[in-house]
Amino acid sequence: MDYATVLQILDSALRLMTPLLLACLAGLFSERSGIFDIGLEGKMLIAAFAAGAAGALTGSVWLGLGAAVLASLALAAIHGMTAITFRGNQLISGVAINFLASGLTVLLGQSWFGLGGRTPALEGGARFATITLPGAEALRGVPVVGPLYAEVLSGHTLPVYVALALVPATWWLLYRTRFGLRLRAVGDNPASVDTAGVSVVRLRWAAVAITGVLCGLAGAYLAAGLSAGFVKEMTAGRGYIALAALIFANWMPWRALGATFLFGLMEAVANRYPEIDLGPVTIPSMFMSALPYILTVIILAGFIGRATPPRAGGEPYVKER
Repeated sequence: MDYATVLQILDSALRLMTPLLLACLAGLFSERSGIFDIGLEGKMLIAAFAAGAAGALTGSVWLGLGAAVLASLALAAIHGMTAITFRGNQLISGVAINFLASGLTVLLGQSWFGLGGRTPALEGGARFATITLPGAEALRGVPVVGPLYAEVLSGHTLPVYVALALVPATWWLLYRTRFGLRLRAVGDNPASVDTAGVSVVRLRWAAVAITGVLCGLAGAYLAAGLSAGFVKEMTAGRGYIALAALIFANWMPWRALGATFLFGLMEAVANRYPEIDLGPVTIPSMFMSALPYILTVIILAGFIGRATPPRAGGEPYVKER
């Protein structure tokens, strides 16, 4: 494998990790507040459909992004109503959201466009444009570092850079602000937060809203950045992979970056090498395609017992009278 191939794989990994990273950070906010959210997959899917549909109808990627965020926030509101207001089972609510999004996107897609659940292909201003970072061309000739900057870091769309910037921003928000301190406390001991006169309900709703926005951005990137339109079930389990990455990262932002990059790298390698010939043994394409999902199972089996989730996670809070 030469250096040019390595650069291509790293570039692809960065693109493929972006929706996973956004969904992982979305789940981090929700679960840090004590609200488990299996519905990341559904929110990403409905957002991808909204971005594809709005982009196809208006020709504007920004209207598509707005529609994606609103659609994701709508499902986030359903989850918030179930988990916070009515104190329902959070896991069942998340699964129901996934089923709802799966059926609704196909139904609306067929009804509106008659393409079997797909949206028309997005072109021009309906897709995110690539961004060339400053100095990329000037540094291209510098050995090792230049190609990494010019060919791996530069040339991506805006959501890629937003996702990367959100990692330090999330760390700062959670560990250096009053809001972050209270949010983490709500996930571990909501009664103490309530005793201090801070609204547990308001903090959890804020976390659910942030989750909706980030899932909306992830879905919009899938439809208008990574692809050129919406296709049926295009999230392909990325919401579940993001949850596995969140567990692997132990609910920490910087570790989430590493975990999602690992998943993106596995998918990039599988796309680059559908089959690997090792001489007497050939690794089939089906195994290579399943690599990210195999890694998900391994992580869940090996790390879920050692990871330390928020202590009050999944438990509805009932205010003491």
